[in-house]
Amino acid sequence: MFIEERHQAILNYLNETGRISNGEIQEKFGISYDSAKRDLRILEEKGLLKRTHGGAIPAKQVGGNICRDLSPAERVENVKENYLSIAKKAVEQIEENDIVYITNASVGYLMARNIPETLKCTVVTNSVSIAEILRKNGNVTVILTGGEMEKNGCFYDSFTLSVVKRLRFDKCFVTSACISADFGLSIQKSRSIELTNTVIANSGKVYGLYPTEKIGFDSTISICPANKLNTLITDWDASEEDLKQFDEIGVDIIITEDVV
Repeated sequence: MFIEERHQAILNYLNETGRISNGEIQEKFGISYDSAKRDLRILEEKGLLKRTHGGAIPAKQVGGNICRDLSPAERVENVKENYLSIAKKAVEQIEENDIVYITNASVGYLMARNIPETLKCTVVTNSVSIAEILRKNGNVTVILTGGEMEKNGCFYDSFTLSVVKRLRFDKCFVTSACISADFGLSIQKSRSIELTNTVIANSGKVYGLYPTEKIGFDSTISICPANKLNTLITDWDASEEDLKQFDEIGVDIIITEDVV
C-alpha cells in the first residue's frame, strides 16, 4: 500500500469512528509506532486531522450544532465514554453542603446521574432534564431557574438571568462547543452567553468540563477568556501541547483516568 493510500484509509476510519489511536494504525497497516506518529503529523500539517495524546481526532470545523435543540437526556445517548469519566471526576469536586451550578449539557446530565445519594448539596440548573434526575435524590436541594422554556427543555431568557444574578455558587461546572487558550470558551449560538458569564461571575470556583474533541478548537462566538476557568477537567487523550497552553495562562488541569 502506498503512503497516500494509507493516509486516505486513516482518514476514512477516522471519519467513521471519530478517533484513531497510534496502536490501531500500527495493527491495521503493519507499520512501526514511529511511522504511525509520522503519518498523523503529516495529516495534521495538512489540516486533515488533529493529533491527541494517543492518536488523532477529526479536524473540527466551525459551524452549527444540529443537537442544540435536543435535551441533555436526548443528547447523552450519543456521547463517548470520555464524557462519563469527566462527569464522574467533576462530581468528586463537590463537597458536603456545596451550592453548585451544573451545565445543561450532556456532561452535566451525566453529573446529575452520578451524584451520590449520600452527598448533601444544592444544585442550580436551567435544565428540566437535570432537575428531573435530581428530584429523586433526597439529599439534593434543586433550584430550577425557570423562564421561557426552549425546545431543548432549558431556560436562557431574562427571567432566568434575573434568578441567577441573585444566587451565589461555591462551584460551577460549565462547558461549551469548544475551548482554546487563545479564543477561550466558544459556542455556535449566542443564547447562553450571558447566562454562562453570569454563572461564572457568581461562582467561587469555576470548572470547565471539556472532552478531547472540544479542546484546541474555536467555534463561532467567544463566551469568555479561557483563564476565567480555575480548573479544566478533561480526559486521558487530550493533547499535551493544548494542555500546556492552558497551564501557561494559569488554568489548573485535572485529567481523568483511561476507560478500562
